[in-house]
Amino acid sequence: MTSLHTALLQSSGRPGDVAHNLRVLQDAAREAAATGARLLACPELFLTGYAIGGDVHRLAETADGDSARAIGKIAAEHGIAVLYGYPERAAQDESDSTAVYNSAQLIGPAGERLANYRKTHLFGCFEREWFTPGERAVVQAELAGLRIGVMICYDVEFPENVRAHALAGTDLLLVPTAQMHPFQFVPESVIPVRAFENQMYVAYVNRVGAEGEFEFVGLSCLAGPDGVVRTRAGRTEQLVRAEVDPAFLKESRADNPYLHDRRPELYGPLT
Repeated sequence: MTSLHTALLQSSGRPGDVAHNLRVLQDAAREAAATGARLLACPELFLTGYAIGGDVHRLAETADGDSARAIGKIAAEHGIAVLYGYPERAAQDESDSTAVYNSAQLIGPAGERLANYRKTHLFGCFEREWFTPGERAVVQAELAGLRIGVMICYDVEFPENVRAHALAGTDLLLVPTAQMHPFQFVPESVIPVRAFENQMYVAYVNRVGAEGEFEFVGLSCLAGPDGVVRTRAGRTEQLVRAEVDPAFLKESRADNPYLHDRRPELYGPLT
């Protein structure tokens, strides 16, 4: 099984301008594919911007909407899978068709929709005002022989969430995020620990710079199951790349006993 060359697009695009952000994604996909990347991950709410207030509802789309089709064409053109964050409008056949979710969708290299995840843990008054929380903790897809999991930003700060992915066999956890000052310790410290304690790769891809009342800290990274960061961005817009090596992951899981040594019968009080 060959490594999955993975690219992280650290960018906030242009808040409120979907067409511009699609062009940024197109350029990033072209550049990433030219270097051999087979997966491009973008930040939380990359499609629309994060601090856009009431425009969340105006710009929200269904999972199979115009932007999903546009990104499918980009993915197919460059032969690269794409994960992007966007505000998702519930489909008409759902019980609450007016709901909007903070979502991330994985598009395959042929342009097919592979997975769609709705953020389960909303952060702060801003998100709770505009979004409905998702109800499905573990969302996965198969890509290049790996089991890919998806969650969004604050979700990864709950160890139970990531452990659920580990127990479900996630090899690479994609975490689009909008991490802000003063919480830079999350990409610096929490993410490598999550990767190590759960024996998986974790790709954490952040927004960067000022946006409304927020200051996003960048520091996107891809950490391995040994807790070592394979690549890390700084505090500017960047495209960084690293390998997700399934052979190394297999060796690491054989050497690290965390999941084998668990005693679930003792953990009942956690729930």
